[in-house]
Amino acid sequence: MIPSSPATALWPLALYTASVVLLAALMIFLSYILGERHREGATGQQYESGIISTGSVRMRFDVRFYLVAMFFVIFDLETVFIVAWAISFRRLGWPGYTAVVLFIAILAAVLVYLWRTGALQWGASLRRAATPEGKG
Repeated sequence: MIPSSPATALWPLALYTASVVLLAALMIFLSYILGERHREGATGQQYESGIISTGSVRMRFDVRFYLVAMFFVIFDLETVFIVAWAISFRRLGWPGYTAVVLFIAILAAVLVYLWRTGALQWGASLRRAATPEGKG
């Protein structure tokens, strides 16, 4: 058997990379040549579900929206761990049960902490609390 050098071992990778780059360039070139061109004024306007947009399309969200979204993703991800435990709970036995109870207790403690600090408040109650002396 002839020992292969690193250069001979890499030629399939180089051939594959060159063919991918060539194919991508060919597809871009063909879409440029064969694609339709529109010069109408309505081509560049926003169009959302059949309704013509009014006003600016750049809408700013309150930072609390992202905070609640992160909490949702975090607590939703914990569900994956609990379901994985539920699938294999017979094999894990009491140590697995103790671990998941501790895990759920920590989640509950975090949820209580978020609730008590006001991180989950959304809407009119938060605006009233932000005004001086709660009036407003």
